[in-house]
Amino acid sequence: MRTLYVELGERAYPIYIGRGLLEQGLYTRHLDSAQALIVTNTTLSDLYLDTVRRNLARVQCDVVQLPDGEAYKNLRELEKIFDALVDGHHDRYSTIIALGGGVVGDMAGFAAACYQRGIQFIQLPTTLLAQVDSSVGGKTAVNHPRAKNMIGAFHQPVAVVIDTDVLESLPVREYRAGLAEVIKYGLIRDAEFFDWLEARAPALSERDPEVLREAIYRSCHNKSEVVAGDERERGDRALLNLGHTFGHAIETATGYNSWLHGEAVAAGMVMAADMSVREGRMGAPARDRIVSLFRQLSLPTAPPALCPEEFRSLMGQDKKVERGQMRLVLMDGIGEACVTADFEPQALDATLDAMRSAS
Repeated sequence: MRTLYVELGERAYPIYIGRGLLEQGLYTRHLDSAQALIVTNTTLSDLYLDTVRRNLARVQCDVVQLPDGEAYKNLRELEKIFDALVDGHHDRYSTIIALGGGVVGDMAGFAAACYQRGIQFIQLPTTLLAQVDSSVGGKTAVNHPRAKNMIGAFHQPVAVVIDTDVLESLPVREYRAGLAEVIKYGLIRDAEFFDWLEARAPALSERDPEVLREAIYRSCHNKSEVVAGDERERGDRALLNLGHTFGHAIETATGYNSWLHGEAVAAGMVMAADMSVREGRMGAPARDRIVSLFRQLSLPTAPPALCPEEFRSLMGQDKKVERGQMRLVLMDGIGEACVTADFEPQALDATLDAMRSAS
């Protein structure tokens, strides 16, 4: 097992990465009372719920099973978590345990941020995307029908327990979608990591255990450093949104039910790379390397065929819009990203037109 820490002073917390960690019950050391609520989904309940409950046999352990999928990441489903907390008489020392992917983690974390003005929670991420990205950093939210992650709060977990064994049963499509967020760290701040991923693309596709564990560790290391330096996204943390303004527009346009988050972000990062070339920030060879790696890992390199006007409108509803001005994460090269509102509208138009043609 390897351990990282997100250094946030008195709210610092560990990220444990290793095999068999759900079975070992490592998370129980972080319980603050004899009450816990497991939040999971209907797909995962048959796979891991009994294992986690067995390790919590000595505490009051209630369970909420949510429907599986981004389409259910909303206030209506969130209320089921609050109902379970109230019905079980959970107090302010209770712990919510998020057992699932990014949707479960976001909803459980948001419920923890709100219930009795904030209780603690633990992340047990079961998808690659959640393990390398959404489980770390304390961003919690639900979707609004017209905008992704628009209702949420910053609320840090007390621990993140990453059991790499669970990835063996992860569907191929979800596994590939998680690789998009792994690549993101190489693009925004770690060119050496991007080179490493390029050299190991076949092994990543085959889920080579050693390569995968190293990729998870390096991704979490990058994420933890960014979060420790900018918890509330006032500066460099916004770089983690590379491709997300484009990607969230794709997810919203398709009703949160046909594109996985990682797939939409992959297409969004290609769009950001294309626009970076049109802005003169980055050379075409760098963009071509990015596209090549996504293709090797069977990830989308173009969005669905949306009209540019609809795409721009959806991008304008993104959380990163400030005072009516759209801000994008663009690249000055592989490993060098920046957040800017200073871009030519014609460059955005050209990218949207080119990507629509490529769809």
